[in-house]
Amino acid sequence: MAGTNWVIEVNEKLEKMIDADNSMEEERWKKRAAYKIPAFVTDLNKKAYRPQAVSFGPYHHGEDHLKPMEEHKQRALLHFLKRAKKPLQVFFESLTGLVQLLKESYDPLDISWQDNTRFLQLMILDGCFMLEILRVATRTLDDYARNDPIFSNHGNLYVMPYIMRDMLMLENQLPLLVLDKLVAVESGKPMDEEFINNLILKFCFPDTPLSCLGNCLHPLDVYRKNLLQNHVGGEKPHRSRSRGKRRKGGDNIIRSATELNEAGIRFKKSKTRSLKDISFRGGVLRLPVIVVDDATESIFLNLMAFERFHVGAGNEVTSYIFFMDNIIDSERDVALLHSRGIIQNAIGSDKAVAKLFNSLSKDISLDPNSSLNFVHQKINVYCKKACNEWRANLIHTYFRNPWAILSLIAAVFLFALTIAQTVYTIYPYYQNNESPPSPSTSMLPPTPSPLPYSKPPSSHPRH
Repeated sequence: MAGTNWVIEVNEKLEKMIDADNSMEEERWKKRAAYKIPAFVTDLNKKAYRPQAVSFGPYHHGEDHLKPMEEHKQRALLHFLKRAKKPLQVFFESLTGLVQLLKESYDPLDISWQDNTRFLQLMILDGCFMLEILRVATRTLDDYARNDPIFSNHGNLYVMPYIMRDMLMLENQLPLLVLDKLVAVESGKPMDEEFINNLILKFCFPDTPLSCLGNCLHPLDVYRKNLLQNHVGGEKPHRSRSRGKRRKGGDNIIRSATELNEAGIRFKKSKTRSLKDISFRGGVLRLPVIVVDDATESIFLNLMAFERFHVGAGNEVTSYIFFMDNIIDSERDVALLHSRGIIQNAIGSDKAVAKLFNSLSKDISLDPNSSLNFVHQKINVYCKKACNEWRANLIHTYFRNPWAILSLIAAVFLFALTIAQTVYTIYPYYQNNESPPSPSTSMLPPTPSPLPYSKPPSSHPRH
């Protein structure tokens, strides 16, 4: 009987699918923005995907280690309402018509959040708290107590960095639609879509000029688009036929930075900090400047997770990490890139930076249509030229340590001495045989050759 019910249920769904347009299914996937990352990804580095200070959205709400921040959320809500001079009910009603759209932003959403009232309470509370964080951090308001543990200079110095890191985790996202609606009701007029984007940019990139990013899904999306902005120069996208994950050896990866340098390739900073601004021409590889600090690993892992699970997001960040892992094998490569001003190390040793990039690329695939494939190919062609390959082999063999250099110098010196001794020995012989006769002797008649010696006959007869 149970089996019959299942068959009937599947047949009904099948009929609906046949009658429905494919565009409806496409529209459903477009609404997804925040994702619950599966265990096969998080198991590689659980700490990088789990918030440590504050929760935004439903996925980590109520976890014990995040509960202390809930008190501060309530205080932020009260400050927000006091400043807006409008009742909470107005904000609640403004989001009621969007509740289903907001729910569909999360994939998946636990059944405990199907209650619209509870879900909207979460959106408003977390939304107001995020807005207050962004405004205090960017110095746009100061109506909190000077000794407030969060919304003060002290909190800005010691707490905000942890909040920013948590704000950039894929499982800890809040739709920007919530912030847009809250600000629109607060101000009494719709705000430009760049208003919220600029608040987030000022919070995450305080020293970077603002740019137009267009419609964004959540703070992580804003952060990612800014990393890819201001792209000038570089290589045009190229569609490569190579497919699949990186293989050890072959033409699918390039050599390390040290080996490329030995082959005659020079490293220079790109004109912009866009992760897409990577180019190679005339033996010069240009790379964007990157600051490596304690938050770099978590941010890049979550950016790559977003590209992995959000269809249509792009693959630029993943391609960049893949490329950097290829050219960084050891601390020597990091030291080389640091000396060129490309890597700014804020975490300590060069070995730690090399380990970080090598760990970031675990279990990732490179899109065969990535524009960096074209850069890969140009570098490989350059390295395979006979003169460049000979140069690289010579440096790799004889110039990797001081003893090899001394041995090479000694061998060259002995070889030069041997050649000099040989020349010194045979030069006089060739000089004597090849020297022309002197003018004084050349005008004299030739001297006749002497006759063969014969004993003159005796004048005395023999007795």
